[in-house]
Amino acid sequence: MARLQLALDVTDLAAAVDFYTRLFGTGPARTRPGYANFAIEDPPLKLVLFEAEQGTALNHLGIEVDTAPEVAATEARLADEGLATTGVEDTTCCYATKTETWVHDPDGAAWEVYVRTGDAEQLERAGAADGACCAPAPVDVALGPA
Repeated sequence: MARLQLALDVTDLAAAVDFYTRLFGTGPARTRPGYANFAIEDPPLKLVLFEAEQGTALNHLGIEVDTAPEVAATEARLADEGLATTGVEDTTCCYATKTETWVHDPDGAAWEVYVRTGDAEQLERAGAADGACCAPAPVDVALGPA
């Protein structure tokens, strides 16, 4: 099953958890200091909240897949489309171990394609872009005709 991920910065994590629990009718699957992670079945959505000084900001977008080969296949398809990716890597961030690849839209919005492979005690990884949990810095790429 694939599902869309939405990662948001919020100013009051407790209030946001309460709101989204009521909105989607399910509580968070995981919580850590400054972090909440919902695995919503209907609609299929991974909602991740990060406590930050300035809220209502998009942190990053993501597509969670079931297997590492799906991550690799998506990265290959994106590369075939001429989009710059980070390549597939195993990493630890956002309190999880993952296999992931990243791509940025023309305005710099970060999209992560990943499979979660386990739990971790670390929120961020070294070298993460400011303001995004684990997203690498945007790549400056001129998009050619499709």
